[in-house]
Amino acid sequence: MKGKVTSFDIAHLAGVSQSTVSRALRGSPLVNEETRRRIQAAVDELNYKVDKNASGLRARHTGTLALLLFEDPTADESHINPFFLSMLGSITRASAQRGYDLLISFQQFSRDWHADYADSKKADGIILLGYGDYLATRDKLQKLVDQGTCCVRWGAVLPDQPDVSVGCDNVSGGREVTLHLLGQGCQRIAFLGDASSHYPEFFDRYRGYSRALNDTGLEAEPLLQVNAESTEQSGYNAMETLLERGVAFDAVFAASDLIAIGAMRALADHGLRVPEDVALAGFDDIPMASFVSPPLTTVLQDTKLAGEILVDNLLALIRGEPAESAMLPAKLIVRKSSLKPR
Repeated sequence: MKGKVTSFDIAHLAGVSQSTVSRALRGSPLVNEETRRRIQAAVDELNYKVDKNASGLRARHTGTLALLLFEDPTADESHINPFFLSMLGSITRASAQRGYDLLISFQQFSRDWHADYADSKKADGIILLGYGDYLATRDKLQKLVDQGTCCVRWGAVLPDQPDVSVGCDNVSGGREVTLHLLGQGCQRIAFLGDASSHYPEFFDRYRGYSRALNDTGLEAEPLLQVNAESTEQSGYNAMETLLERGVAFDAVFAASDLIAIGAMRALADHGLRVPEDVALAGFDDIPMASFVSPPLTTVLQDTKLAGEILVDNLLALIRGEPAESAMLPAKLIVRKSSLKPR
């Protein structure tokens, strides 16, 4: 081999990425023992010497964390879920308390954000809020991890995920909402929200809904489920679709508060009263939920604690320490929209 041996040469010989070589040479716990041995064998074979000055420059921290806040898909590409705004505040406070600045960037799903932030070196690590279709995003998350980017995500905790996430116990939350509606005497409860692995948080809420029905001897009916994204317009359209199907229902569990608020408007346009004709509940407890008429029953997610855990997990990864995904409890908040008159 001619010229100076580089970490790219080590990566080629060991059959791994250059970022994996860098992590192994830094002693990162994210590299498993078998991979570490292959890299060390390549280092020995090529007589590679670590450039300590260069590695010191690469290891220099910026003292900044990046928060990538994603826009939900809407016609004008300008929609930000208000739930994420409350999360943004908690992450900002947690970062400041730990001596870090926070770089906030609004992203669109069409952009190559995974490459932009991995290569820019603007921040020591990335927090992701809102990532759209999980199955479409998973490869980008995997690339971030493979190239050594420290990254944590607010979202569902999944068995095969490549990254570290912090999320809510959506199954439990969905079950509690449905049991509450059943306790109000409702027997035909509709579900508005995408119930597929593309949107695992909504899917978990649907699983909780289905579990509660099964526990009481009922079954989830396909005609009572309508896909919806987390926007008011999508909730309105989903309710229109449900009404057009002509199936009887006496309650609606919407997978987010925005969907519920849109559904509430559609019900009103059709002369149906909430909760007298249809009991209604959402999920997220965004600030607007307590101010709509009637006030919306929903599920509270602890954004303050979530922000602190996201930041602490990211800082652990930056220090080369292991970090584990976490699932936070969900809390049912009962308001007038779901209380059927006796």
